[in-house]
Formats: sequence, structure tokens, C-alpha cells
Amino acid sequence: MSAASGRPEPARAAVRPHDVTPVTGDSRAVSASMVFVVEDEPDIAAVLVDYLRAEGFAARHFADGEAALQAITEAAPDLVLLDVMLPGRDGLSVLRTLRQSRTLPVILLTARVEEVDRLIGLDLGADDYICKPFSPREVVARVKAVLRRSAVHRLPATASSGLVVDAERGLASLQGVELGLTRKEFVLLQTLARQPGRIYARSQLLALAYADDLDASERAIDSHIKNLRRKLTQRDGQHEWIRSVYGVGFVFEPPSPVPVPVPGQRSA
Repeated sequence: MSAASGRPEPARAAVRPHDVTPVTGDSRAVSASMVFVVEDEPDIAAVLVDYLRAEGFAARHFADGEAALQAITEAAPDLVLLDVMLPGRDGLSVLRTLRQSRTLPVILLTARVEEVDRLIGLDLGADDYICKPFSPREVVARVKAVLRRSAVHRLPATASSGLVVDAERGLASLQGVELGLTRKEFVLLQTLARQPGRIYARSQLLALAYADDLDASERAIDSHIKNLRRKLTQRDGQHEWIRSVYGVGFVFEPPSPVPVPVPGQRSA
């Protein structure tokens, strides 16, 4: 029941501003994490921002994707809640642009429940999706879950594999030594390292890492992978960092069970 209105809140009703009540649970792990809410419907945005703040998050609202992208370049948040059906540039286009240089977690908010939209969103690099209508409590719970999963990517390099992928400077280093990657090699490594253990088809790597490069090809992916392997093994020849999966593609496998750190996000 909502403390503000005295009326019960439906489990998956469309959110309304007067539904705001604090969400119970331990928020210490996510306290002070910044969440950007990119949503053009002001009532939904207001409820999400209120719920997030009630749980100890910092939250900012943006009504369109261009404003959100500009803000992210100035100060990257810890997570983005991104509506798919934005006016002008839609959420999937925003996500595609974001993934060219950033690895921060993104949860899609969508009323388009067709399976193709879900698959496209996740293939572009979304960490999760939530279908409208939704309970704001569910959104907060998903935000916490995604932040917990992504937290391991922000561990110090000495605690994991020694590989650091610095999204802010566009540099990668292994055991404290820069790898000397080209821009295309860096973007490919950044894409693979974002989800260690995930198998990527060449076509997926083309879409995620080189969406704006009309000259890129699957043959070019093979060449960049070869160069990445060479540069990684020059620093650590005891491990096969990027493994080929016959007939499918490639998978990034750091030597530590802890995923590699991907800076460009603030520590929790």
C-alpha cells in the first residue's frame, strides 16, 4: 500500500507519481550510485527518480536521448535506465552510440514486447530489459541486481587478471604496461571484455564494435583478433585470452574467475 496515497499499488500497473514509497531492503551496496533515467513520459520518470532516491541512489532525468548522451560524455553514471520509444532518436539508436565508447550498464524500458526488440536490444549490449507497464519496485530491484553484477568489473586490476580497459582514455594495459592497441583493436577488446565468457559471432562483433565503419568486414575481425592475441600473449604467454569457438566466433576468457575491470565507471 502506498504511504503517500493510502491506496494499494498494483503489481504491474503503470507507474504514477503518487505511488512513491521507499523500497525495503539493504541499499548500502548501491548508496550514492548515479542512475540516469532517460524517459520522455514525465509521470513515469518522476516516479522512477523518486523511488531511486528513496533507496539511496542519486538520479537524474533526461527526456531525450541526445541530452542524455551529452551528459554521459561529461560525467558517466553508474547505470542508465533507457526508454526504447523516445521521440526523435529512439533508445536502441542511443544504445548503439553509447556502446561505441562506453561500457556502463544499461537497462531498457520498453512497451514493445515483440521478441525481436528484446533480442536486438540485448545484442546491442543492453544488460537487461523491463516491459511496460511495470512496478517501480521491480525497476529498483533490477537496478540493484545489474549493479551487483557489474560491480566485479570495477575491482582493482591487482585483484583480478591484471588487464585494465580504460574506456575514458581509450587505453588498455596488462600488468601495468600499455598494450599499444590501435583504436579498432581497443574497441574490439572493450566489447569482448565487457562480458567475459560470452561467445560472440563475427556478425555481432561487427554490429557492436564497428557499427559506423562501412569498410569493416568479418575478415577484418579475424585480423584484429589475431593482433589482440599477439599483444596480450607478449605480456602473458601463459594464457589464451581470446578463444576461438569453431563455427561460431570468439569468447574472451581472462585467467582469473573474476571478470576483468572495465574502468570508466565509478566504484560502488
